[in-house]
Amino acid sequence: MKILTNLFKIEKKPKKGLMAFEWAMFAYMGVTLLLLLFTYTKVDNPEPMLYGRLRIAVMTVALWGVYRMVPCRFMRFCRVLAQMALLSWWYPETYEFNRMFPNLDHVFAGYEQSLFGFQPSLVFAAKCGNAVFSELMCLGYTVYYPLIAVVVLFYFLWRYDRFARVSFIVLGSFFVYYVIYIFLPVAGPQYYYAAVGLDGIARGSFPDLGNYFATHQEALATPGWSGGFFYDMVRSAHDAGERPTAAFPSSHVGVSTILMILAWTARSRRLFLGILPLYVLLCLSTVYIYAHYAIDVFAGWVSAFVIYAVLYAVYVKWVGKE
Repeated sequence: MKILTNLFKIEKKPKKGLMAFEWAMFAYMGVTLLLLLFTYTKVDNPEPMLYGRLRIAVMTVALWGVYRMVPCRFMRFCRVLAQMALLSWWYPETYEFNRMFPNLDHVFAGYEQSLFGFQPSLVFAAKCGNAVFSELMCLGYTVYYPLIAVVVLFYFLWRYDRFARVSFIVLGSFFVYYVIYIFLPVAGPQYYYAAVGLDGIARGSFPDLGNYFATHQEALATPGWSGGFFYDMVRSAHDAGERPTAAFPSSHVGVSTILMILAWTARSRRLFLGILPLYVLLCLSTVYIYAHYAIDVFAGWVSAFVIYAVLYAVYVKWVGKE
């Protein structure tokens, strides 16, 4: 009951300006706006990208204005929720930028082959195709956004003193990965294998496709049991918003690892142990469903700790300890 009453309790010292996670969004918006202006004639449909930024800026300022009129926890949460919802708008845009650069999948598939002697994604799916395992893998992939919601909500409801910092770290990590994806065009196995052909991949042939993905988005069907409930969820999500982009490093692994760090630092054993099995399934599933090379997963783990440390330090230096 106390949690509910605190939602709408007027804050004694409301924050006057934008919050750190909103400034992170505006920083990303500024970087991509400059890139958009420099590549205006090369980008398809640049006008919607410009108008979209204007609408996001207006919405962000409007939510800040409402918060200033009713400064309470609920309005702070609405501001965070709005920016997280907009991640689905920012993500496909990485493809609009990176398809202007030559594709690098042949390099990463070659590294994969040199490291393992085979393609883990191809072998993993072929060896473990039974219905139960397939559904577990697809379940793991679908819990990505629910995991984010669980950790952020936990901090909002039970660790509110650190909620602003957590929101900045989570949203900031997405924007860091998006910048990487813009300048590092790796489509991932589901697209590269489809373009080359599985026979060629199995023979260890990894041709340079150049700008092939600038005009092609064909992908392999998700492996596993096609009659599964979670299988359908993965396919639907893929058809709705996936693009040949964002393979290296895996943001699914990177962001979920940051969530695990946040769950650990929350000092809640229930939270950490509760999401740990789902985290393990998620990491495995990224390779199983052809979304990522195994080296993308390793890079996701390493980058998560680096990004967390940097964003934490930036927040403490910028805002101060909470």
